Amino acid sequence: MAIILRFVDKEGFIKECFFHVVHVRDTTALTLKNEICAVLSRYNLHIENIRDQGYDGASNMRGEWNGLQALFLKDCPYTYYVHCMANSKRNDELQHAQAEQVENMIASNEIETRRGANQIGTLQRAGDTRWGSHFQSICSLIKMFDTTCKAINTISEEGANYKQRGDAEGAYQVLTSFEFILILHLMKEIMRITNILCQALQQHSQDLLNAMHLVSTTKSLIQKLRYDGWEPLLASVISFCEQHEIDIPDMNARYTKSRGRYRRQDDDLTMEHHLRIGIFTVAIDFQLQELKSRFCELTTELVILSSALNPKDAFRLFKIVHICNLVKKFYPQDFTEHEQELLESQLQHYELDVIKHPDFQNMSTISELCKGLKISGKSKIYFLIDRLIRLVLTLPVSTAITERAFSAMKLLKIRLHNRMEDELLADNMIVYIEKEIAGNFTIEMIMDEFYSMKNRRQA
Repeated sequence: MAIILRFVDKEGFIKECFFHVVHVRDTTALTLKNEICAVLSRYNLHIENIRDQGYDGASNMRGEWNGLQALFLKDCPYTYYVHCMANSKRNDELQHAQAEQVENMIASNEIETRRGANQIGTLQRAGDTRWGSHFQSICSLIKMFDTTCKAINTISEEGANYKQRGDAEGAYQVLTSFEFILILHLMKEIMRITNILCQALQQHSQDLLNAMHLVSTTKSLIQKLRYDGWEPLLASVISFCEQHEIDIPDMNARYTKSRGRYRRQDDDLTMEHHLRIGIFTVAIDFQLQELKSRFCELTTELVILSSALNPKDAFRLFKIVHICNLVKKFYPQDFTEHEQELLESQLQHYELDVIKHPDFQNMSTISELCKGLKISGKSKIYFLIDRLIRLVLTLPVSTAITERAFSAMKLLKIRLHNRMEDELLADNMIVYIEKEIAGNFTIEMIMDEFYSMKNRRQA
């Protein structure tokens, strides 16, 4: 587990620094909490001073299953199998066969080509940290469906061994099933809606207020898909199946499970009921629930109230009442009752002073405002506003430093250093990741520090 600290320094600059890496026996919420507390207390950092927390890759901090990926990995082995096929590093045979199929289709004019475009393509690999890549992977599979099926069919006939041929044959049966095609198109529709929000949340400089607006529009569009999207989706899937010669089941026929030991089903459960209620509605409801859980009304309100401090467009969103409500509702322990009263008075002067000051008119972010207040000396006059700004600046936590930490770990803990202890690994990672800080130390300083640790004989 990598621990990153985000804070605002004395000069008003936002810092996100790698702090420590610890080995954990599991990723349960209690284990992570105990390890975080232990590390912070070791360096005299008190847990009660934490104002915000963010977790990357620890879905149990929010719930057992996380997002649509978990829903389909748990309930639909078809998606899981193809996901593994698309992401496996050992799919050279698939890519080679697929490339041959594409070359043949280009030669026979079965697919169009464009000048300057790649003439041979493969399925796009889905990344673990970039959800936009999952959307592209689905679009890629739909676009190259025939080519992929032919490539897998080739492996099922000419694979190197029995297991490989059997796996390819099973994948082919799944790929050419109506249920899988429905799930594939459903995921495309859902991710088409959520992709814009994912991209906005992964921007280096986040506009949280507009991101919250995107959350609202995403919820509305997914809700609209739930009520009005079944008939167009089914028509699209049927058309796709007809185009690719895939069997289309009778929607009024009784649905029978194709897997499992027992196949007895309720006579009233039709194929359409299974596809519409059991897959379509369940998937959309799960996504809506995740959005409501992760972007609840309290979080939305916090972002909206915080935006009142934003200097963008000449402090267009500035409202004293919103800032006062922000303190009362979300930071009551950081401001005494007397300070809350004094804050309103400071805001009245601040409105006539800072907001009208020409030096602050062209600022576009709260971080720029924080630095500007420090440089101008106004942070001392409006010290309560400065304190609130620093608290708000801790909110938009990014995952870039966390991802960089684990990338660095792969470079440091190699095969020759695989027995490196946690403390030594953490020390090496700090020096490697925080090069700017490490550059402030000279060899002489390190030698003096090392010498002062213990009396040593001088040469």
